[in-house]
Amino acid sequence: MELSARASDILHLLLNSFWPILKAGLAFTIPLTLITFALGLILGFIIAIIRLFKIKVLKDIAYLYVWVIRGTPLLVQLFILFYGLPSIGLILDPFTAAVIGFTLNMGAYNSEIIRAAIDSIHKGQWEAAYSLGMTKAQAMRRIIIPQAMRVSIPPLSNSFISLVKDTSLAATITVGELFRKGQEIAATNYEPFWIYIEVAVIYLIFCTILNYFQSLMEKRTSRHLEQ
Repeated sequence: MELSARASDILHLLLNSFWPILKAGLAFTIPLTLITFALGLILGFIIAIIRLFKIKVLKDIAYLYVWVIRGTPLLVQLFILFYGLPSIGLILDPFTAAVIGFTLNMGAYNSEIIRAAIDSIHKGQWEAAYSLGMTKAQAMRRIIIPQAMRVSIPPLSNSFISLVKDTSLAATITVGELFRKGQEIAATNYEPFWIYIEVAVIYLIFCTILNYFQSLMEKRTSRHLEQ
């Protein structure tokens, strides 16, 4: 009877906590992921172009940025933004600090993915574009980028899925996302094992859905290879 009552209590707790945790994921985790990945993609593309075409002065700044971001932990970067900047008079709210931190981090990693994808396009494609009278910008827009996009989709998709999980680090700077909500519930109900399993399951649901869309996107962009 005791075991049955215990199981009933745990089930009741999990059912009651599921929606608050899921709601935090929908209200903070997903928007934070979408915003920072989009901004990180734009930043990554800019950095990749600067490094590929060796634009004076900017290429050194871009290299330094990628080196610093890839060489330091994301958690430390978030702490610098949220807890460190106030000591020099710059105060950011938790969500803004998270957006800046994740964007800078994703920008560095995405730039390497994009740079590698563009580099993988055969030089003959450039020569063919130039032979048609295209400028470098036209060749990039019409020939190189469309091909590089197909190459970069799998690694960028993996980066996006990893970002969903990495947003749990935003809990350390008090952003009320999915993991943070799980921590709050676990602290009040003293059932961390079951609550954190529930949190893991919700992350798994999110990532499974994204994996499904990733596979659809990859099939769509590689249809020409099957013909």
